[in-house]
Amino acid sequence: QVQLVESGGGLVTPGGSLRLSCAASGTIFRLLTMAWYRQAPGKQRELVASITFARNTNYADSVQGRFFISRDNAKNTVYLQMNSLKPEDTAVYYCNTRQDLKNYWGQGTQVTVSS
Repeated sequence: QVQLVESGGGLVTPGGSLRLSCAASGTIFRLLTMAWYRQAPGKQRELVASITFARNTNYADSVQGRFFISRDNAKNTVYLQMNSLKPEDTAVYYCNTRQDLKNYWGQGTQVTVSS
């Protein structure tokens, strides 16, 4: 059973930075594509960034150049470095992976960007 646990959310002022972490267990982490999604109030969940086992990355247009996804296979952890944060980045951020045709999600971590 794959388990994902996020951490690192919080309140930050516009222009600030945060780093989210997602620790995975119950799986062969190094083989998986890992992703970060977010969901703002009243909006659909959207893909923010993803990273393959080969470390190929993909970003939503809205975060390109500001957010950076990385992974540490020795720690079974994926990170999301978020810079130049904007109020519109406010959302619950979820870690995601897919294994055996099934999606797995973490519990989510709240990121609030406000002055």
